[in-house]
Amino acid sequence: MSPSALNPVVNIEALKSEVRAALINQKSFACPIAMRVAWHSGGTYDHADGSGGINGATMRFEPEISDDANAGLHIVRDMLHLVQKKYPQISKADLWAFAGCVAIEFMGGPMPPFNFGRTDDDDGKKCPPNGRLPDASQGADHLREVFNRMGFDDLEIVALSGGHTVGRCHAVRSGYDGAWTQNPLEFDNSYFKNLVEIEWKPKAWEGKHQFTDPTDTLVMLPTDIALIEDPKFRVHVERYAADQELFFTDFAAAYGKLMCLGCPAECDPSVAAPTVSVAAIAGEEFREASMHGSLGLMRRFAETADVHEVEQSSGRNALHKAAFWGHIEAVRYLATELQLDPNLQDLMGDTALHDAARFGHEEVVQILLDAGTDLKLANLAGMNPQALAIEYGKDAIGKRIGAAE
Repeated sequence: MSPSALNPVVNIEALKSEVRAALINQKSFACPIAMRVAWHSGGTYDHADGSGGINGATMRFEPEISDDANAGLHIVRDMLHLVQKKYPQISKADLWAFAGCVAIEFMGGPMPPFNFGRTDDDDGKKCPPNGRLPDASQGADHLREVFNRMGFDDLEIVALSGGHTVGRCHAVRSGYDGAWTQNPLEFDNSYFKNLVEIEWKPKAWEGKHQFTDPTDTLVMLPTDIALIEDPKFRVHVERYAADQELFFTDFAAAYGKLMCLGCPAECDPSVAAPTVSVAAIAGEEFREASMHGSLGLMRRFAETADVHEVEQSSGRNALHKAAFWGHIEAVRYLATELQLDPNLQDLMGDTALHDAARFGHEEVVQILLDAGTDLKLANLAGMNPQALAIEYGKDAIGKRIGAAE
């Protein structure tokens, strides 16, 4: 199933790129903590009464925002702020969950199954009480109590614990210090290998009780050690230590389930996507054919499609797509025979003329000038088509547009 079928108002790959740029840049590599923002949001769920979970994005409010387990997580939420501004149609709850999932993929792990559909609360009235997230100082009974409350079994508890293969503890926030693996930015099964292959001993220091390896460089918390001390947990630890693909499969399924707890039914990837009408399919195919300049296909799909329909994820119509790639005859057909609106601005404020001018498509520019494009329309960067042509070094086109004013 294509991403567009799951959520027709979002270009999934474009959104993924925006999230990646927000998390991985010259200032930071924040994928591990992005994964934990989503996990801590979902981990408050109580299966008994349906309270908690990521729906509502209640981590923005008291008391959840002040839960000790969430210390420092606001940094990632702030990193995603500009992505949220670019995609106002996406809820914060959806963005946090999506960022958590793609962060795993960015680190080399499996992309958990994901659907959009979460909503944001206006206040903290539905905030779960603090203390629902795991307490790293405790053992196996505590893990089962916390995760069973959410609806997870032993296999899923161990699989989700494998998220510790990335990231590290910070004494200033959690009271623990150190990384679980040698490569804390690489998602693999090293966490499980370390659990079974290394002889762990209590760390001699002034901080919270934790365990360290013989070189005193790696860390395991009491809840981690509980996974090898409890016979039922250890079975799964050993399976994942021996088989990374098995771990990836089980982790993706458990994390995807975590992202759905307490959320609307449409967030569940197992729920069938809504039926798409014949006209809507034809409209998508029409715009795709326009992007490639396939005039024969364009004429065929135009018989069924609403040719003036705009792509919801970008605000672009077929004329934008043909002009962007410089397809002269396709633009002529769209602008003159079908009379698509040349003044339609996409979500970035660009008209088809903006695109044609930026990339130096002179004949396309002339067709759009003849079609009566408003030359004063500015995009979100404040640039009209002439200014954009000059910015990109297309001086001849800039002069042509200037002469048409």
